[in-house]
Amino acid sequence: MQITDTIADMLTRIRNANAAKHSTVDIPASNMKKAIAQILVDEGYVKGFQVIEDGKQGIIRVTLKYEGASRTPILSGLKRVSKPGLRIYSGAEDMPKVMKGIGTAIVSTSKGVMTDKEARKQNVGGEVLAFVW
Repeated sequence: MQITDTIADMLTRIRNANAAKHSTVDIPASNMKKAIAQILVDEGYVKGFQVIEDGKQGIIRVTLKYEGASRTPILSGLKRVSKPGLRIYSGAEDMPKVMKGIGTAIVSTSKGVMTDKEARKQNVGGEVLAFVW
């Protein structure tokens, strides 16, 4: 089966594994997904990720992060913003704030994939890929 929106598939896999309290989740690899996974690690939403070479596309294994004995997920929400049928772009000055600055927007810019805060700092706009909180 061909997946048309691979980023939405990645976010859904992470969201489902998080809800089921799995420790890791495997995602087919791509450079865009590696950049998104790196942002999730840098912002503290997931513990880490590693790229596993399988001779084909490769697999990104994301290690999810929980707090306490009750295993409460650190990551409470993931939302795909720009979809293949409706692309959402934003300039540097009107970059969206997720939950009034508590969350993070992941943006694909001409200088690479970065957070909304970093895009504002570097004064670049781009395609708003997802919201994370």
